[in-house]
Amino acid sequence: MDTIQRGASLVTYVVVAVFSLLLARLFYLQVLNFQELGSISSTNSIRRIWIQAPRGRMIDRNGIIVVDNQPLYSVRVIPSEFRKSKTGFFARLMNMPVGELTEKIRKGERFNRFSATTVTKNLNPVIIARLSENLWQLPGVIIEADNKRKYTGSLYGSHLFGYQRLIPKEDLEKLSEEGYTQEDKIGFSGLEKVYEERLKGQKGARFEMVDPLGKLVGKYDDGNSDIPAIRGDDLYLHIDAGLQQLAEELIRKTGKSGAVVAIDPSNGGILALVSAPDYDLEIFNGSTKPDGWRNIINNPQKPLFNRTLQAVYPPGSIYKMVLAMAALEEEKVDPDAKFLDRGSFTFGKRRFQNHAGHALGAIDMKKAIIQSSNVYFFNLMFKTGFENWTHYGRMFGFGEETGIDMPGERSGILPSADYFNRRYGRDKWTKGYLISLAIGQGELGATPVQLAAYTAAIANSGTWYQPHLVKGYRDTATGRYIALPHRKRTLPVSEKNIAYIREAMRGVVLQGTGTMANIADIPVAGKTGTAQNPHGLDHAWFIAFAPVDNPKIAVTVLVENAGFGGSISAPIARELIRYYVKGDKKLKPSSAHSGSQKTSAPELKADSLRPATENPVPADAATETPWEAPAEENREAAGGEENGSEP
Repeated sequence: MDTIQRGASLVTYVVVAVFSLLLARLFYLQVLNFQELGSISSTNSIRRIWIQAPRGRMIDRNGIIVVDNQPLYSVRVIPSEFRKSKTGFFARLMNMPVGELTEKIRKGERFNRFSATTVTKNLNPVIIARLSENLWQLPGVIIEADNKRKYTGSLYGSHLFGYQRLIPKEDLEKLSEEGYTQEDKIGFSGLEKVYEERLKGQKGARFEMVDPLGKLVGKYDDGNSDIPAIRGDDLYLHIDAGLQQLAEELIRKTGKSGAVVAIDPSNGGILALVSAPDYDLEIFNGSTKPDGWRNIINNPQKPLFNRTLQAVYPPGSIYKMVLAMAALEEEKVDPDAKFLDRGSFTFGKRRFQNHAGHALGAIDMKKAIIQSSNVYFFNLMFKTGFENWTHYGRMFGFGEETGIDMPGERSGILPSADYFNRRYGRDKWTKGYLISLAIGQGELGATPVQLAAYTAAIANSGTWYQPHLVKGYRDTATGRYIALPHRKRTLPVSEKNIAYIREAMRGVVLQGTGTMANIADIPVAGKTGTAQNPHGLDHAWFIAFAPVDNPKIAVTVLVENAGFGGSISAPIARELIRYYVKGDKKLKPSSAHSGSQKTSAPELKADSLRPATENPVPADAATETPWEAPAEENREAAGGEENGSEP
């Protein structure tokens, strides 16, 4: 018994001694040394904050910055540090519904409770100031200065430049391997999408020390460990901002849907690219404006649809020059031989007529192009042959994607014997199918970009260039300008025959169906076209280039449901050519769309906008040297990069 009592006493003494030591240590930490250890505990948390890199700028051929960056203030929350009891107070400071704020924080918590999630963007300075004064009461809340796009006020360029949006959930897992997070925006359309890798830059990071309440104590390691963000590469465009603005204004004034593509015949560079209707990119800038988004998606004219390269229409009489070239090259007809156009052509039991049934009398090939005789080309189709018609169409780029540096391009349709056999069955189609094809109707379909490249090839006497918007980029890391390679091919046609076609197109403007494109002091060549539309008025085409002897610009204009191309599309082409060739930079202010954020647009003058003085593209580097691609390989994308000259 004594032994048991002695053992119990010993255990009691040990327990008392242990607790005494613990109490003494606790007294030392909490009372005697609280200042030193309290300071250490309040600064023992390091927070990493990502710094978004400014995106690369877009600069037009004259050095005007058409897409830049500006500050965007965002509020982010780290769910693991945020006190939910402060949600109502936090929401009142931001004038935000409590339910909306709660849901955004909950969504971020589900993704990663230790990572900052954005709860709002585009805050005004008053709210930012109010939040800043109360951050000490809001642990886990961070105010960040990010970037959003800044656009030239006098043009939209909506389908051209494109916009960014948050990464869709289904794509986030794949893109997270490339460094993207749920808070990042990615190029979703236009150049923003195609050149995302160049434009996005590289994220930076700063490291901060915070106390347990989330209050900022100071920089970690005096900022020496911070990683600076690297701005994205600047893109140098062939686009002429003034021409782009004018094209937008002219197509908008028609009140109809349509497209305009202007191209440099000497290299394939796109000078203007407009799809109508368009929309204000500010709707998607920073944070998407719900009302603006609803107006866009509910618009029956589909403003998001890029008609320049996604809409496929019959080219109409514009395609007659392809058939004429095939006949000349294959020596199927004497171009000077007279043909009696009685106004109609009979095949089987059907009669096919000229426009309005007019008889043109005795005509040769040149006059048939100038007066747009359907009857002449109905006959020419059977003399030339369907196989040759298809072959020369493919040579000029029809039925294939051009390879333009824009997303979503369609290839169009170029019928062939194999095509009809697949669609209707062998021996199930007749030569009657060819009659409509002879005048660019029927199942033939082309995009405005294809027709622009085709027009440029005629203008420069036989070289097809890959249409492209970006001539090169400035590598931010090295400061070097890098020229991008683009495809070209020399068409196997004689100079004599293509000169004949060019002369006929000049006649169209001087005395034919395209006289409304005539300019007294600038020789213009062109061709009208009418695309049949079973749902309403026909679509109006016009293609043109000028000056005839030394072409600087080729233009394709399409106005939907407008009837005859010579009356509405030709005047648009005329004004674009006049502006570009004569260099008249005095443009009127643009009128904004109804419901747009913009009320007016200033004049677009090269000297009124901030020039891209930082590392300008040298004149010799601005013109790329495309590599020669064999005709059978004309759909291969050019690979690699070429180093341009350093300034």
